[in-house]
Amino acid sequence: MAYDCFMAICHPLHYVAMMNPRLCHLMALGSWLISILGPLPDTLTILRLSFCTNREIPHFFCDLPEVLKLTCSDTLINNVVLYSVAIILGIFPLTGILLSYSQIFCSILRISSDRGKYKAFFTCGYYLLMFSLFYGTSLGVYFSSGATPSSRMSLMASVMYTMVTPMLNPFIYSLWNRDIKVAMGRVLSRMMRLREKVNARLS
Repeated sequence: MAYDCFMAICHPLHYVAMMNPRLCHLMALGSWLISILGPLPDTLTILRLSFCTNREIPHFFCDLPEVLKLTCSDTLINNVVLYSVAIILGIFPLTGILLSYSQIFCSILRISSDRGKYKAFFTCGYYLLMFSLFYGTSLGVYFSSGATPSSRMSLMASVMYTMVTPMLNPFIYSLWNRDIKVAMGRVLSRMMRLREKVNARLS
């Protein structure tokens, strides 16, 4: 998303040539491979652990930090692997995304028209919101897992990055579809008229 936004705003004339179907397929394939191979070291190191019986995970899914809290074995190697994978899959992409967004904001500030600036900020704002929700909550859960016991805050944060952001993504991308915008406008205008009728009857 960050690269797509970077190319669209910083290099609009080269966008069609650079963001060709082959590059998009390679980026999608890379994302799939990283999501499959990324957790593999954690999974392989957790196989050597022994677990206490009759324990329940106070979580809505088997998140790795929560599973490690149930083991009776030494988890030093697992924690080292966990933090190493979190740094590689979290901090490095985070740095690249922040660098691309800094270039995007510099390009937006150079736009002369206020309408163009507003449109560019509006476009990137959604991406930045999803990025902040996902990375903020997921890195917070993984890096605070060793220091704090299970808590309701950790549970809510994990719900945010595993359920809320994936559900919001299709909705946010569909906002750029003209038909969806028209339909949303009609729904909002009907809701406003209905509200006015209810208020008129109540008064």
